[in-house]
Amino acid sequence: MNYLRREHALTAPAPTASAAAPTRSAREVFTAISGLVVAMFVAVISGTIVSTSMPVIIADLGGTQSQYTWVITASLLATAVSTPIWGKLADLVDRKILIQLALVLFTVGTVIAGFSTDTNMLIAVRVIQGLGVGGLMSLVMIAVALIISPRERGKYMGVVGGIMALGTIGGPLLGGVLTDAWGWRSNFFVGVPIAIVALILLQFTLHLPKPQRGTKVSIDYFGIALMAVGVSLLLIWVSMGGSQFEWDSTTSWALAVTSGVAIVAFVIVEFFVKEPIVPMTLFKNRTFTLSVVASIGVGVAMFATSVFLAQYFQLARGATPTESGLMTIPMIVGQMGASIIIGQLVSRFGKWKGWMVTGAVLIIAGVSLMSTIRYDTEFWLVAVFMVVLGMGLGMTMQNLTLIVQNDTPATQLGAASSNVNFFRTIAGTIGVTIMGSVLATQVADYLKGDLSTFQPTSQGEVDALQHLASGNVPAVSSLPDTIRAIVEGAYGHGIADVFLIAIPLAVLGLIAIAFLPNKKLSTKSAGDELREQAEESVIEVAEAEIGAAATGSITALRPASGEQPTTATGSVAVLERADAEDDSERTR
Repeated sequence: MNYLRREHALTAPAPTASAAAPTRSAREVFTAISGLVVAMFVAVISGTIVSTSMPVIIADLGGTQSQYTWVITASLLATAVSTPIWGKLADLVDRKILIQLALVLFTVGTVIAGFSTDTNMLIAVRVIQGLGVGGLMSLVMIAVALIISPRERGKYMGVVGGIMALGTIGGPLLGGVLTDAWGWRSNFFVGVPIAIVALILLQFTLHLPKPQRGTKVSIDYFGIALMAVGVSLLLIWVSMGGSQFEWDSTTSWALAVTSGVAIVAFVIVEFFVKEPIVPMTLFKNRTFTLSVVASIGVGVAMFATSVFLAQYFQLARGATPTESGLMTIPMIVGQMGASIIIGQLVSRFGKWKGWMVTGAVLIIAGVSLMSTIRYDTEFWLVAVFMVVLGMGLGMTMQNLTLIVQNDTPATQLGAASSNVNFFRTIAGTIGVTIMGSVLATQVADYLKGDLSTFQPTSQGEVDALQHLASGNVPAVSSLPDTIRAIVEGAYGHGIADVFLIAIPLAVLGLIAIAFLPNKKLSTKSAGDELREQAEESVIEVAEAEIGAAATGSITALRPASGEQPTTATGSVAVLERADAEDDSERTR
C-alpha cells in the first residue's frame, strides 16, 4: 500500500524562553519609548502651563466661578468619556496611529484655545483637548506595557517620571512667566514645536505589535453614545443643581432620570455587544474591581489639588501666576519624588503592596491636613501638607495601573488599563464639579457674612462690591485692601472646606488597596505574551488541519526496522493514502 507524504510547515517553532522574551538593552528600551516620553511631556506641560494662569484667564474673559469649574470639567469630561474608547480601539487597530492621532487632536485643540474670545469658547475647545489627553494618557501606558515587563517597568518609568516632573514643575513656572510677560494666550502656543518633535520621534522610533485580530473590527457605537449621554448629563446635573435650577425642579429630575436610564442601558448593552467599550467580564477580576474602587479616592484627591491649589494661592494669598507656580513645587516634588523612588524599589525587589498601602494612608493624611488651611496659614506648613499629599499620590497612581496590567490578559490590556483611568477621571471630574459648586456656595456665604456690616468709603470699594455681586472670579490684586482681606479669607476658608469631601473617598481607597491580591509581578511584557499566544494559535491551527485530514485516511507511519522514531521540530508530517491507487487495487 502506497502513501503520499505532505508537509505542513509551521510559521514559527515552539517558543523558548529566550525567543519569547528577547533581552533589550536600556538604550534600546529608551529609544523605543522616546517618542512616547516626548508626547507625554507635551501633554503634561500644556496642561500645567495654564494651571497658574487660569484665574487670570477667567478674570480676563469675564467668567464666573461656575465657568471656572467648567473650563476644568469640560476637559476632564472629554478625557473620561474618550479614555475607554481609545483603550478599546488599542485592542482592535494600529496603536501607533492612534497615539499620533491623539497627539494631533490635543495639539489642535490647544492652539485653538489660545484664540478664545470668551469663556464659552474656551470651554468648547477644552473638550477637543480632553479627547486628545484621553488618548495619550491611555495609549502611552498601553504602549509601555507592550514593550516592558511589569517587573522592569518601574526602573524605566522612574526615569520617565523625572522627565514628567520637569514638565509638571516647569509648566506652572513657565506659564507664570509667560503670562506676566506676554499674556496668557502665549501659554497655549509654546507646546506646538515639542508636539511636532514628538510626532517625528513616534514615526521613526515606536514599533508596536499589531493587534491579533482575524475578524473584522467591530466598534460599539451605541455603547459610546449611551456612555457619553449618561456621564455628561450626570455632570451637568451635579454641577448646576442648586444654582442654575432647584434640586427638586422638573429640569433636575429630567437630567437625573435621563442620565440614570442612559447609564443603565449602557451597562446592559455592554453585556451583549461583540466588542464592548467596558467589558463587564473585567469586573470578575478582583484586582481590576478593587483598583477601580481605589482609583475613585485617588482621582478626587489628585484633581482637587490640581484645580484648587492655584485658586488658593492666587485668590486666598494674593500671589501672582509666577509665584503661584513656585508655591506648588512642594506638591510636585513630593509626588514625582515618591513616584521615581518607589518605582525603582518596586522593580528591584518586586514588592508593591506595602508601598501602595503607605501611599493611601498618606493621601488620607494629606487631604485631612489640607482641609485645615486658611488664607493666613504659614506657607511652610502648607508646603508640608502638599508634600505629604504628593507622596501619597506618587506611591499609588502609577502602581494602580501597573498591577491591573500585571493581572490582565494581554488581549484585554487596552480595555483594562484605560478603564482604570476612566473611573479615576470620572470620579475626579464628578468630585471637582461637586467641590466647585461647594466652593462657590461657601465663598458666597462667607462673603455675605463678612460684608454684611461693611460700609464702603470710596468709589473703588463701591465698584469692587458691585463686581463681587456679579459672581465673577475677582482679580484680587486690584481690590482695595479692606475688601481684599475679606475676599482672601473667604476663598481660603472655602477651599479648605472642599477638601473635606475627599476624606471619606480617600478612606475608601485605602480599604480597597488593603484587599488587593498581592500577586507577583510578571517578568514578561504584554508584547511577549501576545507573541506567545500567536505562536500557540499557529500550532493549534496546524494540529486542527492535521486532525481534519485524518478522518479515516491516515495510518500511523511505523519506522523501518532498525530506525528510531523522529520528532518534527519545524514541520508536521501528514500521511495520506493515494485514493486513486487504492481504487485501482480494489478493482484487481
